[in-house]
Amino acid sequence: MKLVGRWLGIQCYKHNGSLHRYWDRGLVLENNEDYIVVATKRAKVIENNGRRWFTKEPAITIFSKKEWWNAICMIKKEGICYYCNIASPSIIEKDLIKYIDYDLDAKLFPNNDIRVLDEKEYAHHRQSMNYGDDLGTILKYQTKQILLRMKNREFPFNDETIKAYYNQYLEMMKRD
Repeated sequence: MKLVGRWLGIQCYKHNGSLHRYWDRGLVLENNEDYIVVATKRAKVIENNGRRWFTKEPAITIFSKKEWWNAICMIKKEGICYYCNIASPSIIEKDLIKYIDYDLDAKLFPNNDIRVLDEKEYAHHRQSMNYGDDLGTILKYQTKQILLRMKNREFPFNDETIKAYYNQYLEMMKRD
């Protein structure tokens, strides 16, 4: 199935199976065996509590199909800001990209500052949703790997790569 050029919805779940968040659309820029790349601009987001909002800036999101992460690369005036969710490998089902969010996040700022976020939420959900030791090991390992990639500006945390995807998105939008 050819997905490049199609709009897909994005569903984020929690470990207990509950829907956490939904984005109404992302334009597929690339789809290979390792990851899917989508672009969003003013996407409508619906939270599990019913709150609705629109994304503020254009973003390129890379959903890993094999590793435990996805990265939202937000195009801001001051530079690209990377927000990486530690999450299950993503799947594509019908017209949706789906994954499970495991709370831990890492953020890379344009000035190369790196922060790990939501460690308390992770600790709470690990216990309340019974993540288990094997899953905990995977998530901690993936977080370390993501921090190393951020520090070294390796894929997907490379500005030139993200700018190329964004330019591809702009070209695709011109054609429509």
